[in-house]
Amino acid sequence: MTTRHSACSCGQLHLAIEGEPVRISMCHCLECQRRTGAVISNQARYRRDQVTFAGKATRWERTAESGNGLTFYFCPTCGSTVYWESEGFPGYVAVAIGNFADADFPAPAIAVWEETRHSWVSLPPDTPPKRVAKQG
Repeated sequence: MTTRHSACSCGQLHLAIEGEPVRISMCHCLECQRRTGAVISNQARYRRDQVTFAGKATRWERTAESGNGLTFYFCPTCGSTVYWESEGFPGYVAVAIGNFADADFPAPAIAVWEETRHSWVSLPPDTPPKRVAKQG
C-alpha cells in the first residue's frame, strides 16, 4: 500500500496518508485563487480514515459558492494551507497537492469552476469536458 506524506513549509503540520486518493482535481474558483495566491488550486481527496494528522493547525471557515461550508487547516507558524474539509463531502479530506512536494504525484482528472479559469491556463489533454461540479 502506498504511503504519502504531506507537510507545510516549515514541517510542523504534517500528514501521513495510506492508499490512493478517491479524486484528484483542480479548482479555478476565485476563492481558491485568493487562498493559494496562484491561478489554480490542486487537491487530492482522501477518506478521513486514510489520513493521520500531526502538528498544530489553525482553522478558517467560509462558505463556498456551492453553498457548502469549508474548513481550511493551515500551519500557525508558516501559514501554509495543508488540508481542508467540505460539508459537501462528509468523511473526506482534501489535501493540497503541492504539500506532497512530489513531482511524480498523479495529475488531476477533473477541473471545476472553469468559468473563472484564466484563459492562458491549459488543461491536460485528457481532462473531461467542462461540467458543473461541487467545489470543495
